[in-house]
Amino acid sequence: MTPAEREAATASALVDAAKAGDRSAFAALVTRYRKRIFALALHITGAASEADDIAQDVFLNAFRALPQFEGRSQFFTWVYRMTVNRSLNVRRDRARHGEDTLDDPRLELAVAVDAGSNPGREAELRQSYARLLRALDSLPIDMRTTVILVSLQGLAHGEVAVVQKISEGTVAWRMHEARRRMHEAMRPEKLQRRRELSAELARVLTEHGLLVPALPKSRA
Repeated sequence: MTPAEREAATASALVDAAKAGDRSAFAALVTRYRKRIFALALHITGAASEADDIAQDVFLNAFRALPQFEGRSQFFTWVYRMTVNRSLNVRRDRARHGEDTLDDPRLELAVAVDAGSNPGREAELRQSYARLLRALDSLPIDMRTTVILVSLQGLAHGEVAVVQKISEGTVAWRMHEARRRMHEAMRPEKLQRRRELSAELARVLTEHGLLVPALPKSRA
């Protein structure tokens, strides 16, 4: 049995126990998936407080709807779909009211994890990650959600297809097109910097697949 199959079997057993009235089983499901649900909501909304509220609402609604859950999809796929829908609604509501977040918690979390206590690296990473997030956020919302599910949440194309109710071919196309658009957005000439990219910044962008190293010039 593969890790994915073991995960699915464990979740299925917990769901069956929870449906039979075992509240501790549902609590175990929450513990198992809450961090990923929070991260998904955070990536879509860009607001930690909203992501926290969404995670709570999703699991509350899942608990209430559990008797109707037929198990035709995996539990995590079910709650992922709830999270995506709720997060997109929150983001649209905020846009309609002209509201925006002043600080991006995604940026702060990424820098805190990767920079350690090195101020120079923190400044460099802050620039690169801010550009990565701007490039990601510039994608159409459905395409961006696909990228988040595949690249940041680690879902397989088939799982993303179920969550977003699209074909696997559409998932593959969106990922291909997203890479193309982000490559374009992150091209050095698009960054509008007066100085060349530092070696560290270029390395970070290349590792994320968002900067194609220039080919060496011919000595013809």
